[in-house]
Amino acid sequence: MPPSLPIRIVLWLWLIAALAVGRLQLLAGLPAPALPVIIFGLTAGLLAAYAKGGGFRTWLDRLDLRALVLLHVTRFVGFYFIALYRRGELPYAFAVPGGWGDIVVAGLALLVALVPMAKDPRRRAVTIWNVVGLMDILLVVATAGRLAMEDGGQMRALTYLPLSLLPTFLVPLIIFTHVLIFLRLRRAPTPA
Repeated sequence: MPPSLPIRIVLWLWLIAALAVGRLQLLAGLPAPALPVIIFGLTAGLLAAYAKGGGFRTWLDRLDLRALVLLHVTRFVGFYFIALYRRGELPYAFAVPGGWGDIVVAGLALLVALVPMAKDPRRRAVTIWNVVGLMDILLVVATAGRLAMEDGGQMRALTYLPLSLLPTFLVPLIIFTHVLIFLRLRRAPTPA
């Protein structure tokens, strides 16, 4: 069995579990600090699995760096944040700045991954994009946590599908891939 098959199975099982959590609305009854704890707990689990080495690390290290960047195209979910703000389902402080930040990061991900560039300019572009993208996602998580602490009801949309996939699946992957991209850029040989 190729090493990537068990990893793909685990990722699919994780996604199915995240879908079940959202479908059953298991996040709705949790206290306000639970969502950031879930996000950072899952991210820490991914980082620990990577640090341990083995097939997971080997598989990730063999992926084209552009594939890791392209995962962030999912951040076009920012358009949905803005739509939910307009419908009164998400607060402005989360939906609009976070939504536009994610839209910008997703658009830049397409550019740095797909626009033909020489190796050194691409490395610089990915590094700058990665800093901006990580700052954006950390601010979005911090804002969601702060708003949930003030009034948990205003972040209710994150506790059921489809947005429940953010804290239980997508955001941990996004934060993890930002860290992974930094590690991969650091290990890559620098030009003379």
